[in-house]
Amino acid sequence: MSDQQPNGTQPAEATRIEPAFTPPTDIVETTAGVRMVLDMPGADPATLDVTLDNRVLRISARPQPSAPDGYALVHAEYRDGSYERSFTVSEPIDVGRIEAVLRDGVLRLTLPKAAPSPAAKINVKAA
Repeated sequence: MSDQQPNGTQPAEATRIEPAFTPPTDIVETTAGVRMVLDMPGADPATLDVTLDNRVLRISARPQPSAPDGYALVHAEYRDGSYERSFTVSEPIDVGRIEAVLRDGVLRLTLPKAAPSPAAKINVKAA
């Protein structure tokens, strides 16, 4: 077994020890905006990060510890890791009106579309 890729290059080095999970997502678009629902069970609201930069929406979070204080974990089927997901937004978004609510492990995002620029008359200078 070889660490080389089929094209002869070495595989990329891992930058983290834990896995990154891709949260399942439903996306609904209307004329007013985009609504997204992401399933992120156990996500810690303090670690939730939602950014929109150059029409790329990035969402990440870490789950809260699963064992309550005073208890020892005896058996685990859930793996530790973080949530990460990125989307390219096709329409301009009104960043100032974005809403994000995390409740019961479900993140609900509302991304209102930006109002279109009004038509403008362009003055042409004679040269």
